[in-house]
Amino acid sequence: MKKRIKLVLVGMMTAFLLSGCSLPGLGGSSADTIKIGTVTTSETQTLGYIQKYMIEHYTDLHAEIVGNLGSSIVMHQAMVNGDVDISAARYTGTDLSGALHMDLVNDPDEAMAIVQREFEEQFDQKWFDTYGFDNTYVLSVRQDVADEEGLEKVSDLKSVADKYQFGVDNSWINREGIGYDEFVKGYGFEFNKVYPMQIGLVYSALNSGKMDAVLAYSTDARLKQFNLATLEDDKHFFPPYDASPVATNEVLREHPEIDDILQKMVGKFNNETIVELNYQADIEKKEPSTVAREYLEEHNYFEDN
Repeated sequence: MKKRIKLVLVGMMTAFLLSGCSLPGLGGSSADTIKIGTVTTSETQTLGYIQKYMIEHYTDLHAEIVGNLGSSIVMHQAMVNGDVDISAARYTGTDLSGALHMDLVNDPDEAMAIVQREFEEQFDQKWFDTYGFDNTYVLSVRQDVADEEGLEKVSDLKSVADKYQFGVDNSWINREGIGYDEFVKGYGFEFNKVYPMQIGLVYSALNSGKMDAVLAYSTDARLKQFNLATLEDDKHFFPPYDASPVATNEVLREHPEIDDILQKMVGKFNNETIVELNYQADIEKKEPSTVAREYLEEHNYFEDN
């Protein structure tokens, strides 16, 4: 019963936001309150709390988390509606195809230039330079296998792929432009057999030996949990999903100090760091707020930046 009620509430929130209406309690910010939006992942929640604590550390403003927004599209509409001032993390590939309805591009600099230009022109929002990490597709094998076979990049799989069972996300295998058929054309080899499955199962299937290689996500905590190796996408097949904060120009005009604060976070996180933070939240079960506070205290709130 509780699960059903939760699903109904999530559906109501999505419908209200997409219709351009504000839910009760999700109106525009007061003069001294900055609203930071996060989706359901620990990754965005931790980054959202980092932003909150940074803002409250450097200013007299109060920052409030608007959490568990159901998707990037719901997040985008919340910002357009004025219900959210800052998106904790937006990803180039996600918003190229989602908010902008444009084709994916494989060059990270080009993808960044497009979203920065289009979000400025279409939505009066500033898309900051990347945090320094991307949450994209990545081929993964067990670390012991990588060491034994000398696997460092995806092309190295060509000599063994005909013996490998390959586990992939259901939603990826037939995805237009970047699915399995296009992967085979791009890299010039096929796996022995491909097994579509829920994304959450690929990591345990690889760890248990049921799969020899899987398609994973580059910042997933289970990469660390199971000591999995990630292979370099040496042909740059997968599109970039570089992560950045995005803020409305309205809030930056009203509070220009926020621009400086968000700039402090640019380039400060690599994939290894984000995997570690996600591990603390998803595997060790720390609250994202705690993960964020401990990280900022350890790094002195980026005071030297």
